[in-house]
Amino acid sequence: MNDRGLPMEFNEKLQQLRKKSGLTQEQLAEQLYVSRTAISKWESGKGYPNIESLKCLSKFFSVSIDELLSNDELITLAECENRSNLKKIYRLISSTIDVLAVAFIVLPIYGKLEGGHVYSVNLLTNTMTSNINSFIYWAIFLCMIGIGILRLTLIHFERETFYNVATKISLVLGAVAVCLFAAAREPYVTILLFLFFAAKTFIQWKQIQINS
Repeated sequence: MNDRGLPMEFNEKLQQLRKKSGLTQEQLAEQLYVSRTAISKWESGKGYPNIESLKCLSKFFSVSIDELLSNDELITLAECENRSNLKKIYRLISSTIDVLAVAFIVLPIYGKLEGGHVYSVNLLTNTMTSNINSFIYWAIFLCMIGIGILRLTLIHFERETFYNVATKISLVLGAVAVCLFAAAREPYVTILLFLFFAAKTFIQWKQIQINS
């Protein structure tokens, strides 16, 4: 029971266990291999640890998971874990789509007029465009690939704020690329770019639904 005579919630139990062990938030974080911010968030009731961290807490304080969390809190934790896993899957798919922009470099989707016939060539062998346009094409696709790699890295290191910024840049770049290649009359590239952009937009919409 807490000071109000009510059953203690997880954040209160964690705070009590930590103080009883004579540990600061930073010291407990070091023991569990998490950030001090994570401990602070758990103790303030703004979130729950994931399953692995919960097991570590249970082992470290020699208490059962049932003692740490009530049935309602366990259900809430499971729901949060599912949402978090689903969000991560969506982010991985979206970021991988950017990396797959390498296809625009190697696939024969550009038209090349030769001897009165139009042949399909890839960007490496496309000599029909001007040097300026060729530079812009390469710059766009290399930027898309680079942003994709950056987003995958940010997912790995859980840098959500930077990831969200990179995602916005990715969507803007995708929209610009569709308009540019439509104006350049490259139908196959435009269609493929539009599909990439639509897929990323749909995934972003699904993530917003998860958060709401």
